[in-house]
Amino acid sequence: MPIRGPIQVADIRKIGNIVSKSKTTVPALSGEQSLNRYLSEIKKYPVLTAEQEYMLAKRYAEHEDPEAAAQLVSSHLRLVAKIAMGYRGYGLPVSDLISEGNVGLMQGVKKFEPDRGFRLATYAMWWIKASIQEFILRSWSLVKMGTTAAQKKLFFNLRRMKKQLEAYEDTDLSPDDVTKIATDLGVPEQEVVNMNRRMMMGGDGSLNTPMRNGEEGSGEWQDWLTDDRPLQDETVADTEEAQVRHEMLGEAMESLNEREQHILTERRLTEKPQTLEELSQVYDVSRERIRQIEVRAFEKLQKAMQRIAGDRLLPGVA
Repeated sequence: MPIRGPIQVADIRKIGNIVSKSKTTVPALSGEQSLNRYLSEIKKYPVLTAEQEYMLAKRYAEHEDPEAAAQLVSSHLRLVAKIAMGYRGYGLPVSDLISEGNVGLMQGVKKFEPDRGFRLATYAMWWIKASIQEFILRSWSLVKMGTTAAQKKLFFNLRRMKKQLEAYEDTDLSPDDVTKIATDLGVPEQEVVNMNRRMMMGGDGSLNTPMRNGEEGSGEWQDWLTDDRPLQDETVADTEEAQVRHEMLGEAMESLNEREQHILTERRLTEKPQTLEELSQVYDVSRERIRQIEVRAFEKLQKAMQRIAGDRLLPGVA
């Protein structure tokens, strides 16, 4: 059965408040140390019969009975734990996976419609898996691992299919294996290659990880990272200098007449300079004459730049 919509925080908070008002105590899970105790506690809750489940679901749907909601949740905590255990291979704490699965369970209880004729476990299972999978995708990397349904399907099935194909876990896939996986999952072959390489690298690592485990003073990974880009103050200084030069050039160009400005600009200040022949046709003079004007204009421009620079460095000195 497809999930009807995204998990809403307001919905979870609402049913959480309802469950908290019940007399039935729902065990809390906090940290890996309490995991074994939690798994022992949830085995104490009885499995509901179809009739019991139907009556409790009706009570909650019609009256928001907190006791009914708590019994529905507590009786399915073992289902959440079982599903969460299937996602242990992603390197995340099992306690976190179970906690996220419980969020999905509560959403499933809230949305459950008993009159449709199926059991709560069948319906809630989809919410539980969706909640756990979303948590894994959020936690695996700061960069999103998958945004489309096909990419998410690839992420959660790639390891299983590699195992079936007897492909090595930490190497690139062969072209035949890539084609097989892409065809079976309905995704482009390049996405299979990219996802496999990202998963081979594992999740994000901390920059504060010691270079050598268990040794003090060995330094952290961030101590060895280098940035080849220019220093920020150098970049600012270069930008300001370029701006000053541009302003000085504009001011110096005013010392040239209109023809000198045009010829010098077209010959030396454009990405695609015009030839002497092209400019000689514009002004109806010889190419040699254009060259002479260009040289003279450039000399005048240099002198004007030197004068302006001197005025800026020593203002008021003639």
